[in-house]
Amino acid sequence: MPFSPSSPLSPGRLVTGSATFLLFALNTLVWCVLLYLVTLLKLVVPFPAFRRAASRLLVAIAEAWIAVNTACLRATQPTTYDVEGLEGLRRDVSYLVVSNHQSWVDIPVLQGVFLRRIPFLRFFLKQQLIRVPFLGAAWWALDFPFMKRHSREALERNPELRHEDLAATRRACERFRHAPAAILNFVEGTRFTPAKHARGGSPFRRLLAPKAGGLAFAAAAMGPQLAGIVGVTIVYPQGSPTFWDLISRGLPEVVVRARERAIPGEWFVGDYTEDAAFRESVQGWVRDLFLEKDAEIDALLASRRGPAGADRAPEDGLG
Repeated sequence: MPFSPSSPLSPGRLVTGSATFLLFALNTLVWCVLLYLVTLLKLVVPFPAFRRAASRLLVAIAEAWIAVNTACLRATQPTTYDVEGLEGLRRDVSYLVVSNHQSWVDIPVLQGVFLRRIPFLRFFLKQQLIRVPFLGAAWWALDFPFMKRHSREALERNPELRHEDLAATRRACERFRHAPAAILNFVEGTRFTPAKHARGGSPFRRLLAPKAGGLAFAAAAMGPQLAGIVGVTIVYPQGSPTFWDLISRGLPEVVVRARERAIPGEWFVGDYTEDAAFRESVQGWVRDLFLEKDAEIDALLASRRGPAGADRAPEDGLG
């Protein structure tokens, strides 16, 4: 019987999911304790050399945390990972990572796929998430950039808030100027659903309309240390999954395609806010990227159609 994200919960899935969640919780507890201890030392010891070494140790702890979580998933889940495009990526340079966004599962998938192939993967978080038990403090200790994301209604009432958002993006990225970093950006701004797609009037079949400003400001803040943009396409052929699906034998296959792209040189010096021609150029580049990504998702899904030619996930949250 083909997998469906809405399929009834079986006793086997309940046992496996509960066991995997317990492993995740114990793993998080162990590594968070170490993370907090090193963070405390980093805060109280004033020597720059010690703080740099502490920052490297914090990243090593975080990578070990992710490695154990990934090993737990591989040991308890039957998921097949079809991944291409990691050749040539390096850990000693910085990247912007641009991915489509369908599910909270995207983040553990990307963390596992890129673990120790590129610098430690960080992503923008809403300011409210710093209150999440254990994880909020860990994200803060690992220099994840926290953002106050204003609603569309708030921006319409007070357009100056847009400048506040962009300035916060610049400040968040500037801290990575002097060490390799990989910054993940979901330029759609939110997870794809058919309802959001219809409401937003996206020009793409399987993607929401992208927001290009964050990329331009991140590139300007980090500068030429950026080696490139890693464009990522994630597809779940059997349906957009929940986190429970990920840990309870409910996720048969994940498809990931990565491709490194050069960053246009003008992105390091252009003024996205004030220069209309530059802004249109950046938006056009991102639009072309999304046209390719839209076609790639179509092709990946078509390659996994059943013998009768019917797509196994017509209402999978991908179109």
